[in-house]
Amino acid sequence: MGKKDKEFVKEITPRAEDYSQWYLDVILKAQMMDYSPVKGCMVIRPYGFTLWENMQAGLDERIKATGHRNAYFPLFIPESLLQKEADHVEGFAPEVAWVTHGGNEKLSERLLVRPTSETIICEMFSRWIQSYRDLPVLMNQWCNVVRWEKVTRPFLRTSEFLWQEGHTAHRSEEEAEEHTLRMLEVYRDFVENDLAVPVVKGQKTENEKFAGARETYSIEALMSDGKALQAGTSHNLGTHFAKVFDITYLDSDGELKHVWQTSWGVSTRLVGAIIMVHGDDRGLVLPPKVAPTQVILVPIAPKKVREEVLPKAAAIYEEIKEAGIRIEMDDREEYSPGWKFNEWEMKGVPLRIEVGPRDLEAGQAVLARRDNGEKETVAIGDLKARVPILLGEIQANMFEKAKNFREENTYRTDDYEEFKKIIEEKRGFVISRWCGHGECEQAIKEETKATIRCIPFNLEASPGKCLRCGTESDKLVYFARAY
Repeated sequence: MGKKDKEFVKEITPRAEDYSQWYLDVILKAQMMDYSPVKGCMVIRPYGFTLWENMQAGLDERIKATGHRNAYFPLFIPESLLQKEADHVEGFAPEVAWVTHGGNEKLSERLLVRPTSETIICEMFSRWIQSYRDLPVLMNQWCNVVRWEKVTRPFLRTSEFLWQEGHTAHRSEEEAEEHTLRMLEVYRDFVENDLAVPVVKGQKTENEKFAGARETYSIEALMSDGKALQAGTSHNLGTHFAKVFDITYLDSDGELKHVWQTSWGVSTRLVGAIIMVHGDDRGLVLPPKVAPTQVILVPIAPKKVREEVLPKAAAIYEEIKEAGIRIEMDDREEYSPGWKFNEWEMKGVPLRIEVGPRDLEAGQAVLARRDNGEKETVAIGDLKARVPILLGEIQANMFEKAKNFREENTYRTDDYEEFKKIIEEKRGFVISRWCGHGECEQAIKEETKATIRCIPFNLEASPGKCLRCGTESDKLVYFARAY
């Protein structure tokens, strides 16, 4: 890294020095967000919001492909609806923001600002569902939610955040369970294939499941500092909410029955996952499928040849744009090419095209990859074909790199002392046996700050003993410290 490069990135703290500060430096320097006057809330700036929009588009398409339709439910929920479901009240009460006045008048009933929408949606389902012919109900909404967090971190945990939440009602237990797992697989496909973030699928423990759910399943990702991040959850709600809110249907056999429900969601914390899984000391590294700008074209055009270079660069820009690539051309005169290179690298743009007078004379352009820094020279006539191929290679390489990191930082032990040493010194995922008792799980959390991320689907059970208490157990789980 040369002197000018060092000066450009000097405002980004190295990850090894202070990971938390690196994260904040990157998102501020890349203009992903800014701090709001309201504590714990953030302003998502256009560059960050465009990334979210691209993510939203990819996931929304998948959700609709499974038969769901988008709807919208109110931001405000009457307190009486929350109070109907005791576990839900207990689970969300510490995080609820309340509205007590409308203008200068005190409300006759407090309203909570939506922390999640199970209660209001269940109330509406009870009105809409009458017969087995009304089932299944498959709905999704994109919205904001508010949870009054004590400790916040932009994108990862904020008092207000954006998400999608799916809510469905089914005729049978089997159908609801199948749907819960189906949507978990939708999340896995989206996060791995669009965000290039490898995940572990599994079931949450009783202590970690969603308030009021029968079962909760999740996808868990590993960040580059060795901490885990819950990247998405899918809940089988059973008939619990249906009984509380009297959501019944007349079945074909003439009997009145309760529906079986699911809910599932992912949020803007996935933006944080992209940053922490792929970013480096120079800034963001964005997957091509969701990057706001996939290609940046930088003409190298000193004043004496500017009139010659820019029209030809513009022709390249138009050709790449016509191929459906999100491309921008940086022809600002007030900045040097090197400064522009560094800025767009810091913003994580997957691919850079450099073209100057010598390149044009030779009928070629230089392509520079953000993921590994490699460069190649390509004939201008071949750019339209080469760029999409290269973007696909970058996407695949980013996933493999992240997957290799996860595998290198996944450990296996049933020795508690070794477990504590790994958690403290190495971090990462630790696969261990657990007896299945919540008391033991809680003790491990208190003693190591590590939690059970999930009971994975892909590990075969084998006889052994619980990590901490020594009870005979074949239950393998993923432990990690987490965000």
